[in-house]
Amino acid sequence: MENPKLKKYLDEWLEEATITQMQEKMTNGELTSKELVMMYLHRISVYDKSIHSILEVNPDALHIAAALDAERKDTGARSALHGIPILIKDNIDTADKMHTSAGSLALKNSIALKDSYVAEELRKAGAVILGKTNMTEWANFMAEGMKSGYSSRGGQVLNPYGPGQFDVGGSSSGSGAAVAANLAAAAVGTETSGSILNPSCQNSLVGIKPTLGLISRRGIIPIAHTQDTAGPMARSVSDASILLNSLSGRDEKDPITRSNPLVGKDFTEHLRKDGLKGKRIGIAIDGFIEPLSEEKQKIFHDAVAILEAAGAEIIEQIEIPSVNAKWQYDVLTYEFKPDLNAYLSNLHPSISIRTLKDLIQFNRENEEKMLKYGQSVLIESESTSGSLTEAAYVEALEFDYYHSTTRGIDYALNEYGLDAILFPSEEGSHISGKAGYPTIAVPAGYTPEGEPVGITFAGSAYSEPTLIEAAYAFEQLTKFRKPPVFGGE
Repeated sequence: MENPKLKKYLDEWLEEATITQMQEKMTNGELTSKELVMMYLHRISVYDKSIHSILEVNPDALHIAAALDAERKDTGARSALHGIPILIKDNIDTADKMHTSAGSLALKNSIALKDSYVAEELRKAGAVILGKTNMTEWANFMAEGMKSGYSSRGGQVLNPYGPGQFDVGGSSSGSGAAVAANLAAAAVGTETSGSILNPSCQNSLVGIKPTLGLISRRGIIPIAHTQDTAGPMARSVSDASILLNSLSGRDEKDPITRSNPLVGKDFTEHLRKDGLKGKRIGIAIDGFIEPLSEEKQKIFHDAVAILEAAGAEIIEQIEIPSVNAKWQYDVLTYEFKPDLNAYLSNLHPSISIRTLKDLIQFNRENEEKMLKYGQSVLIESESTSGSLTEAAYVEALEFDYYHSTTRGIDYALNEYGLDAILFPSEEGSHISGKAGYPTIAVPAGYTPEGEPVGITFAGSAYSEPTLIEAAYAFEQLTKFRKPPVFGGE
């Protein structure tokens, strides 16, 4: 950069700066939002060519930032996000000059007619929506064996800690890689089953998969209405909590949010360094730790010892009765067709893809570009009625809910009197996802090869404050996160 002031900030400060630190510099006049955006645009231009995490930048970002700078001078900051550059996943609608495509070339020209709830709330808070992140195409609900982070529109997202060496995680891959590489202050991802938690663990980030109902789903390209949710991804629990403050709320157009008892909650009140003291934490090992390598298992056991040293009461090897249940993704198969058809039907008339059937046909007609991994999952969903009347759907829905709650998370919490359950990496995400319950991922270390490893704290509905306390205390005790080192630096 030519500007010596910005170059100094870039070289010495920005890389791991927190939202609070950015806000302090803007408040005291050391830095403007426009300058902050300019520095992030520089980092994107230099570093994203090696990780492919961003599909497009908001062409109005600098002008929006300048307007927010003027507003700050006139009337003060709107919130802790005022002037802060935030990236959002490419399945979240923005009614601006950016596209919303779920990573698919089929929707590469689709510009949303209305903001999603998430975009609305970010704008109200004064955030600068900096750009759209690449993702696993259709949130990894397209084909068996599709690689995490691959999309026909954006190519393959790579893990900044080891491009081509370590899995980047999916499907919020671009959000994870971009924030890990500090291409924005934080990002919004979405999760149906592990899609925030997995890339957060893989990219040494904090990811909050909230309770279904904490954040409105309106304007997000869906997989399944009984599991989909947006959530923050950030480099610290503090930053993730600040972002969660702006995203949580009630939306009259999304009925599930009317069950949200945490409207207006300041989640940063739960950033307690002693947040583990006296908490009863159940350790989920049987059925969850076996998939991990010995190095990752050691990191998990070391994390448990840290929790105990911090004053948590550890209940070893709790039983979760449904751990060996015959889990399927049948609910998603049935819900995807009607949910996606409803979304596609409301796109701008210039978009010819109006149904799942249209999408499948487009992919067939453009096989070389579109079907690197096939589309067996799309075809399976299209074969359903789309009416949600099948007995198989209702049975699968009831099975998932019963085994994820009564025989899953709630069983363990009640049986052992727990405040939270600790899982290795994101291994319990499928149970929390089916229950609609919250989970927080936090960095727990690195393998000898340098691959990031995380742990996840899970709880029952709307237990985000408790989980934030536990995650923040662990983070502050350990401060495991370190930024990736790019070649040539």
